[in-house]
This record gives sequence, structure tokens and C-alpha cells, in this order.
Amino acid sequence: MDDLLATLKAAAETTRLRLLALCAHGELTVTELTQILGQSQPRVSRHLKLLCDAGLLDRFREGTFAFYRLAEKGASAELARVLVDAIPDDDATLKLDLERLEAIKRARSETAAAYFRENAARWHEIRSLHIAEGEVEAALLRLFPEGGVEELLDIGTGTGRMLEVLGGHVHRAIGVDQSREMLAVARNRLEEAGLRHCHVRQADMYQLPFPSGSFDAAVIHQVLHYTESPAGVLGEAARVLRPGGLLLVVDFAPHHLEALREEHAHRRLGFSDQEVAGWCRQSGLDCGPVVHLPGDPLTVSIWPATRAAAAHPTPPKTAFSFSGVPS
Repeated sequence: MDDLLATLKAAAETTRLRLLALCAHGELTVTELTQILGQSQPRVSRHLKLLCDAGLLDRFREGTFAFYRLAEKGASAELARVLVDAIPDDDATLKLDLERLEAIKRARSETAAAYFRENAARWHEIRSLHIAEGEVEAALLRLFPEGGVEELLDIGTGTGRMLEVLGGHVHRAIGVDQSREMLAVARNRLEEAGLRHCHVRQADMYQLPFPSGSFDAAVIHQVLHYTESPAGVLGEAARVLRPGGLLLVVDFAPHHLEALREEHAHRRLGFSDQEVAGWCRQSGLDCGPVVHLPGDPLTVSIWPATRAAAAHPTPPKTAFSFSGVPS
């Protein structure tokens, strides 16, 4: 009872209720919230701290920035949603706040589009060397559990494309990447797609900021060829999977296109099935049949693996079997 009253008191103030409503519409920085509310940054920061302490908002860092959004887990998360839904749609203050929010989102979209235009030629050049992305994505979906999964992690999310492809098959998804520019593109695309249950975070793929056994599935799409230690990335992915959790690794089969190393920063020119299988075994993953999608001249491979069950495991939310997987 005391905790509930404390949470209600934290929300029982006009500015804090406005903050809850705004953060229900996406991830926002203190600067953006200050612009919308027309209040000083210290004042807005104090309100945000109270809401976070009460469990009504989540806060996460991205470099020097801090983002806020409506809480998703915990005793106060459901109450936060109830409070936001109780605000009348025709409230004049809220309508003005949302108009200002749309202006900020448009500015974000323009920035993301500019970055994408500047790099589109480079990405198109690589895509032209292998099978159409649509066929790769269709193959990924065939490997994904038919009933979907609760929680998905996209490692090296880039523009967030995998979250778009798999977002309709998950209850919650997080994409991580080191590039703030890429995250800006991904955040914009997810908002445009209406995938509010999919989020992105800045994080190091070698030291993921999640407890062990946090996810039912993970995907590593066209990332390993950039890495210093592919085995380290796979090991960290295996750590955050629940027993029975599914890992899908998408990358190139071995090739000899040195231009990709020289002009596009590829550290590895593809991977053999044997070396990927060896890294998976080292990480406690059981490998399934590999899918090869030949292109000209590059072949895209999809390596599926599951985290081995613990000796006395708690039944995972979503277990996966490789029976019937297409090869």
C-alpha cells in the first residue's frame, strides 16, 4: 500500500504527468523534453528523477545523452500506462505537447534521412554482390519459431532492419549498436513502422549490458565480418540467451573480394561452417543445419544455434527445435 501511494504521489503533479504522456510516445532526451515543456533543464531533470525513482519511467544512457521512456517492467509499469491512458485526448496542454513532439520527430527524421542518403551508395554496392535481402529475410523468418518469442536481441542492429522484419513475431525487442548515427536511423524507422515494443540502445557487443539468460532469441545480421573477435561476440550472445534460446547468425561464406576489406572495412572475408560451428560449441551452443543462399559472387549463410539446456533448467519461455528446419 505504501509503495502504491508513493508511486501515485510521484505522478501527482502537472509537469510529471505531461512527462509520462510524452515518454509514452517514444524515447526522448532531457533537451527534447525541455523544448516541449518550455521549462528549465534542471527543473525537468528533477521531475524525471522522481518518475524514474518511482519506477514509472526507464532511463538509459547513449554516450553523453540520456533517454527516457515509459517503464516496461516492474510493479509501476502497468500503473504508468493506466495513468497515461486516463489523460483526456482533448486536453489542450497535452495536444500542444504532442504537436511540439511531432516537430521534434520530424527534425529527427530529416537528420536520419540525410545520414542514410550519404551512406546509401556504399550499402547498395555491397547488396548488389549477393542475393536479394528479401530472400535472406524470408529465410530468417522460416527459421524463427512459428509462435514467436517473448524477448529478442538484435546485436549490431544498424538501421534496425532486423527489428522491422522480426518485430511482428516478438513481444519485446531490443537492438544494440555502437554508432549513434545508426541508432538515430533505427529509432526513426521503428517509430515510422509503429513498432513501439522495439527499442534500440547504444552498447558494446563484447560486453552486453544485460544479465545472463535475458532473451529467448538473438540475431547477428551481417556484423561478424566487421569484428575483431567473432568468437567473443558469439560467446556474449550465448551468455544472454535463456536455455533453449535461439541464435541466428547471418554473414558471408568465405570469399576473395579484397575490395570489401580495403574499401568497406570488412575485417574478415566470410566464414566457413566449421569455424562458426566451433565458436558455437565453445559458447555452449548446439548448431542446426546451415542455410546457404548463393549469390553472384557472394553467398549468404545463416547459421542457427540454440543454447544448451542447463543441468536443472527452468523451462524457457520459448524453446526451439531444429526439426524441420530447411537447409
